[in-house]
Amino acid sequence: MAHTTSNPKIHEGRNLKRFREMLGIKQDALAFELGEDWNQQRISTLEQKEKIDSEILEQVAAILKIPAEAIRNFDEQQAINNISCNFSGNAVNNNGVNIQHINPIDKIIQLHEEKIALYERMLKEKDEMMGRLERLIGGR
Repeated sequence: MAHTTSNPKIHEGRNLKRFREMLGIKQDALAFELGEDWNQQRISTLEQKEKIDSEILEQVAAILKIPAEAIRNFDEQQAINNISCNFSGNAVNNNGVNIQHINPIDKIIQLHEEKIALYERMLKEKDEMMGRLERLIGGR
């Protein structure tokens, strides 16, 4: 093995399995992409290893189209802590920017009120136009 992992809690095989499953790739398909020497059982064994040989990890990462460092450094507990610290109520802290979620019912009510106001303006303009036309016709 050509590398050492800085965090001993990180299990590269389990991380590989998580990324593979998130991407919807079966063990058989990954084995096929790795070549003739690979099969589903060998992928299963690979996913049970705490540390994966650097060369194999690079090949697998290329097939999954993710950086090998993502597999090497993914720490589930840190990810859970990050998510739980950054999501609260209806707001998300995104690089210091609060994003407020819009209630769809309120938005529908607002759009309905705007539509009613538009119809009222159109009716008023129609009445004014009819008055002008009546004056023009009456003046002839």
